[in-house]
Amino acid sequence: MSGGDERRSGWQTQSLKMKTLIIDIKNTIIATIVFGIICCGVYPLAVYAFGQLLFKHQANGSLIETPDGKVVGSELLGQPFSSDKYFIPRTSAAGTGYDASNSSGSNLGPTSKKLINGTTKSIAVADKDGKVAQAPDVVDYDGIKLRIIGYCDQNGIAYQLLQEDKVVDPKTFKTEKGDYDQVKLITAFNDDNKPLTVKPSVLIPGDAVTSSASGLDPHISVKNAMLQLPRVAKARSLGEDKVRELIAQNTDGRSLGIFGDPGVNVLKLNLALDKLTAK
Repeated sequence: MSGGDERRSGWQTQSLKMKTLIIDIKNTIIATIVFGIICCGVYPLAVYAFGQLLFKHQANGSLIETPDGKVVGSELLGQPFSSDKYFIPRTSAAGTGYDASNSSGSNLGPTSKKLINGTTKSIAVADKDGKVAQAPDVVDYDGIKLRIIGYCDQNGIAYQLLQEDKVVDPKTFKTEKGDYDQVKLITAFNDDNKPLTVKPSVLIPGDAVTSSASGLDPHISVKNAMLQLPRVAKARSLGEDKVRELIAQNTDGRSLGIFGDPGVNVLKLNLALDKLTAK
């Protein structure tokens, strides 16, 4: 083959490669546009339309509204209640509590002394002259034992404080006003030589004294609700049978009928109570 033929052959080869490259680029651009339209336009719109058509309530956040259209919460998110006339939800470690933008748990395991006994911390404060002085300790983390005491006191459940298997007078850990000195309690809980323990008269369900992994769990166990029932019924001057009926009406069953345990939706239950007593 002559030099001229070789140059023509090389030029043809380069020309063919260039055409192939241009075709590949064109196909890539077309594919990007097509899949962009499908994945970023058609598919989201189809899912949105499907959700709005068949599952509008769930697709819009399972929001709960009052008769006048005011949104008071979501069936899927817990929120705080403290009054005796309401059922109390699980404690929350999400942000400062029930913060949907900062969902989180305590990340403390079941053998954690902090989780069980709680912790205290020392704080330093400055006086008016700018001198730093040590202030009394404060509660850093309350812990399960302290929560059991609070839960029992709130719901009228009897319990005993024990130290070395001997009953301790609760007044030992109370202030002059009759309130518990929580720092003193937590210090006694963490005493390795003779730790203070709490023995309630009934088994306290775990969800009553622990937070959920999300910090936003809208449910409590049926046992937890039943232990709170007498307090709520008394605070609202309602018969316990009527409150028990509302608990049943606002209890969600097991997922798919087999997974997990039935749970009472606290927000829906409290709204049902408000609706009933408003009549």
